[in-house]
Amino acid sequence: MTEIPANATSSSQKGNEPGAIHQSSAYDFGFIPIPQQLCYDPTKPFHFGLILNVSFGFASTFVVANLYYCQPLLIQFSESFSVSYTDVSRIPTLIQAGYATGLLLISPLGDLVRRRQLLIFLTTLSTSLTIGLAITNNLIAFEVLSFLVGMVSVAPQILLPLAADLAPPERRASAISVVLSGLLFGILIARVLAGVIAEFTTWRVVYYMAIGTQAVVLLGMYFILPDYPSKNKNLTYWEILWTMAKFCVTEPLLIQASLINLGSSACFSNFWVTLTFLLGGPPYNYSTLVIGLFGLVGMFGVAMGPLVGRAIDMLVPWYASLIAITCLICFQAIQTGAGGINIGAVIIATFGLDVFRQMLQVSLSTAVFGISAAARARLNAIMILSIFIGQVLGTSVGTKVFVTYGWRAGAALNMGWYGWQLFILFLRGPHCDRFTWFGYEGGLEARKSVVEARARALQTDIKTSPGNGERTVSDKEQPSPADENTKS
Repeated sequence: MTEIPANATSSSQKGNEPGAIHQSSAYDFGFIPIPQQLCYDPTKPFHFGLILNVSFGFASTFVVANLYYCQPLLIQFSESFSVSYTDVSRIPTLIQAGYATGLLLISPLGDLVRRRQLLIFLTTLSTSLTIGLAITNNLIAFEVLSFLVGMVSVAPQILLPLAADLAPPERRASAISVVLSGLLFGILIARVLAGVIAEFTTWRVVYYMAIGTQAVVLLGMYFILPDYPSKNKNLTYWEILWTMAKFCVTEPLLIQASLINLGSSACFSNFWVTLTFLLGGPPYNYSTLVIGLFGLVGMFGVAMGPLVGRAIDMLVPWYASLIAITCLICFQAIQTGAGGINIGAVIIATFGLDVFRQMLQVSLSTAVFGISAAARARLNAIMILSIFIGQVLGTSVGTKVFVTYGWRAGAALNMGWYGWQLFILFLRGPHCDRFTWFGYEGGLEARKSVVEARARALQTDIKTSPGNGERTVSDKEQPSPADENTKS
């Protein structure tokens, strides 16, 4: 399966008249009319503008927030359901377990079915299930619904590769960064909103609000989200899952990016979880409210995402990752040296770690999405699963080290993990062929425009040279073993 541009038309589609494609895609689920301007027409590719990009980010914010509303509400859950803290502590675990299940089993469907219908269906389900969370009086029912809500709240992980499909190559990193910023905003703002609302009224109002915001997202999806043909029609669901597993052992770039992502996520989780312990104890002894305000510093860092995306669009992704990891080490060094001594160091570290953590994730996603346009949902699912594993590692190990050895040892642990990321990055250079596992090939040019200009010049030379009909396929153009659709 050779990668084709995301907005290109397959040979089977070219054989159809545009009118026929319009007719086959005129309804969602076979009976809900799609607004005419959103119907797919191969002769008029969709314009992925700022409004659509921001809409993707907005939807990501209020869908992913479902996973985090419960965290500040555990005490109220305990009182409302008349159970112990131990009983309600299962709720965040169940919702995260549901999310992991959705990542593994639902998000790969983005490579198999029409994304508009899939997104509308999932958002409808999450909105409906949230109604159950708001009205139930039974803890078991609440826990089951929490798991299901987590499982269907994977819309951001379908929007992310869709943004990469719709955006032009020169704006791909910018588009990804806007969606990712929305996702990170959702993680940060959910806890703040839930805590503030629950302070003045019942926890159920938090979920009433969640129903309303998801309904707005659902309405926006209907009127803004373009229809787009399904990919990989020749594959079944089980073949999609099987090729996803094969990608994990056949794609060097994906494995490299996933290992870096795992370490980066562990650092991020370790920092934010132990930050509460650091600020709540001596010498700061801050209140819960003041500690919560540090989320605003994180939000400001997240807001820099679109600017970071612009910078990445000008660089080869490997170099953007190198810059990000280097800056992360510098800001973590500030935290390691003075985090428990001066609050200014904590503020600087919080801002810098958020900005460059986002830069690293966008650069890695941009590189991985270039492996295969037809497999971006599966590639993204693997990347997010590596982040999920890193979160578990960072939270458990980081908390243990902080409690046992203190704040400086916890910060030094992150320094070690950043060293791991740098080591993995240097194992494979910026211009290696697709199936090269280790080493450096193709020079060290950092500017994307120069690399693309060289590639275009090389293609022109090949087309104009005699005997080009006997040209063989290069390593970069060879299909991955996971792309082969063999049913033997």
